[in-house]
Amino acid sequence: MKLYTYFRSSAAYRVRIAANLKGISYEPEFIHLAKGKHNEPEYKQVNPAGLVPCLIEDGHLLTQSIAIMEYLDETHPDVPLLPGTPLDRARVRALSLLIACEIHPLNNLRSLKYLTGPMKHTEAERDMWYRHWVEDGLAKFEAMLLSDGKTGKFCHGDTPTMADACLVPQIANGKRFNCNFNHVPTTMRIFEECDQLDAFKKAAPPNQPDAE
Repeated sequence: MKLYTYFRSSAAYRVRIAANLKGISYEPEFIHLAKGKHNEPEYKQVNPAGLVPCLIEDGHLLTQSIAIMEYLDETHPDVPLLPGTPLDRARVRALSLLIACEIHPLNNLRSLKYLTGPMKHTEAERDMWYRHWVEDGLAKFEAMLLSDGKTGKFCHGDTPTMADACLVPQIANGKRFNCNFNHVPTTMRIFEECDQLDAFKKAAPPNQPDAE
């Protein structure tokens, strides 16, 4: 199993957490997004979309972090990332997708580069954009956590799920941009809980071989 990854990629970070939680070994292949390595022909031959992460197993290409995590959950059912009932799985998916689909696309590297490139915004304006959408999205995430009694030690109950694997990378990146997290105390409590676990620590950007 080979995982194409980049130490600062939130999406790749999610998959690293998921693999670690399940005890799945993989061979990392590092794609430096900031240097544009994902756009080079060699990588496009692997993943035509030119994105990370992607996973190669038995010659099959898997892309998109949520799809990869669900694949790992189905093929390695021990230490499940999704709970047992349809309603609970829907809740965890909703929390995961709020981050992966609502927050992350507005603040990923491509979006930020477009703001300071063709759109000609300053770095200060870029950072304001970043903080606004992260803080706004996490407020919605916090409201979802508080909307029923299923939040426990982690986003859903007392064991980490796919939602926690999505949350931690978003908070870690938000810290780099000096986001304000005072309005999301439950979210931050869960982040701190996750941050104590080896599976999350091992997946963190500073602990990756390609970290800078």
